[in-house]
Amino acid sequence: MGQSSGQFHFRRWAGNRGDEPITPGSRPPQNKRVDSGMENDPVLAALGYLKNNKLILSTAESCTAGCLVALLAAVPGTGEVLESGYVVYSPSAKKRLLGVSTETIERYGLTSEAVAWEMALGALRDSDANVVIATTGVAGPAPESGIPPGTMCFAWAFAGEPIAVFTRTRRFFGERSEVMRQGALFGLTRLSHYHQRWLRGERA
Repeated sequence: MGQSSGQFHFRRWAGNRGDEPITPGSRPPQNKRVDSGMENDPVLAALGYLKNNKLILSTAESCTAGCLVALLAAVPGTGEVLESGYVVYSPSAKKRLLGVSTETIERYGLTSEAVAWEMALGALRDSDANVVIATTGVAGPAPESGIPPGTMCFAWAFAGEPIAVFTRTRRFFGERSEVMRQGALFGLTRLSHYHQRWLRGERA
């Protein structure tokens, strides 16, 4: 689901949608080659894409707990494209720092595209970034509120007129740390896909 303005219709989590689940040892779909040597490293590819497209990134992370920023920050030169990273683990932090509404949490649950959507918008408003990746979900190992472990909701938000937000739900498998890493990699590797959709004028 992607939304930009007007009425929004989200649903509670109802199982995995879209592509097949990502399992340990596999990688999320990679983007086309950006620079020599980058095609085999999704983090380098994402970093190169951000630089080449003059994108400044902020992240709003819950279940990935800063993994997105950590993956990027391990590479020299990240400071050119990384503005900030919000780790909002608790509901109160999501509300206080990013403006996620109590109504949204109560209606859709913490693991929902609606919450990811509001997290992304909150980070976009509060930072100087022009793109945000947001994550919220259940890293595991146990289910929470009936939601299977490894379920994550993502949002990619782009500044502009109008602002555009694309959302997606995926489920990952493995140990908790592996699930968190897979989720972070998925968020990074899908950035170029949604940015290209945004450039084509898609807003939903």
